[in-house]
Amino acid sequence: MTSLATIENSRPAARGWNTFTHQVTAATPAHRDRAIDGLRALATVGVIVGHWLVGALIPQSDGALRISSPLRTLEGLAPASWFLQMLGLFFLVGGYSSALSLRRSGERGESYAGWLGQRFVRLGRPVVGAVALSAASLMVLGAIGVPSGTLRTWVVLLIQPFWFVAVYLALTALTKYAMAADRRLGGWAALPLIGVVALADLLRYGPWQDSMPGWIGMINLVPGWLFAYQLGVSWAQGRIARRGAWLLVLGGAAVFVLLITAFDYPLSMVGVPGADRTNSHPPSLLVPALAAVQSGLAILLHRRLNQVLRRPGLWAGVALVNLSAMTIFCWHQVPMVLVSMAGAAVGDVAGLTTAPTDLAWVLARIGWLPVMGVVLAGVVAVTRRFDAPWSGMSRAVRVLTGVLALVFVGFAAALY
Repeated sequence: MTSLATIENSRPAARGWNTFTHQVTAATPAHRDRAIDGLRALATVGVIVGHWLVGALIPQSDGALRISSPLRTLEGLAPASWFLQMLGLFFLVGGYSSALSLRRSGERGESYAGWLGQRFVRLGRPVVGAVALSAASLMVLGAIGVPSGTLRTWVVLLIQPFWFVAVYLALTALTKYAMAADRRLGGWAALPLIGVVALADLLRYGPWQDSMPGWIGMINLVPGWLFAYQLGVSWAQGRIARRGAWLLVLGGAAVFVLLITAFDYPLSMVGVPGADRTNSHPPSLLVPALAAVQSGLAILLHRRLNQVLRRPGLWAGVALVNLSAMTIFCWHQVPMVLVSMAGAAVGDVAGLTTAPTDLAWVLARIGWLPVMGVVLAGVVAVTRRFDAPWSGMSRAVRVLTGVLALVFVGFAAALY
């Protein structure tokens, strides 16, 4: 959020929420598209809440925390993932923002490589910071006797969101080509991507699936997520009007229902431990179908959302999330580990360290979400420095960060 750079170092807790709200309002230009930031914040919060609800860390006989999921036994929770899995919105907003940013960069005479390098650095800083600080934290936790199984769980949960960053970087690198596809095909530029995903699904789930190589589903990795990104690019170019948005909503919903009812696609949009099939890794046709619905609704509600976000308090909250969106995303699994470790030290805590086998666990877990949110706020307050340019850091700190990042890679490789 470069237009809010003047409040980048603000501390709402220290200066007061009202002061922060006034600062954000004063720093926001009248032409700011607040809806785009609102959608990004919504997607961020949705992913976090989703992960905190479907993730459970259960103590083992050796004291280590093992990852489990209520989705394994509570299949009725699967429809909740339709609303909390908002990666389609992430990629829609990403394509929209990248298209406008690349256009402005070209108007300034900057090269595509230069623009891409800046985007990569901005996305990569929080990741390097997360793995570096995690390496230091894991060494301390290991030294005080935390079981290696718990440390492995930390590594697994920290790494899980990074696949999204890798895919996002790949799609960002394709922005120039997405814009070229938009110039040629207009609002229909995303349609061929659906065809590729459908063909790959036919190969891996059809009658001949036993003769297909195991990697066949990886064909969908780029087109499955590029679909929403391409929609964002076309939306930024003014190619998708209300009629097109309604087509996305109704068409996406029809395909979604058809896949679930007639072709036995899994109900959950996130992976379920022990399940034979998953919709998201790599994406199945259900992913772009849901992304079409989410994207269509976002376009239809765009003007209304801009009006709603004129409210100073609400807009300040959206701005706060966006100022540290990547840091929040990189670290959001860690509070679940920290709170669960504290619970395990006490004993069996409902909704935290007990087995997620019934609705009572879900209700208790909902009660723990605010606690995890407070812990996440504290973690982000410490780590968000890595979101900003590192020019203010000393050379020694930057070198140490790089070394610790390499240590984390080695640590993760050893645990796996």
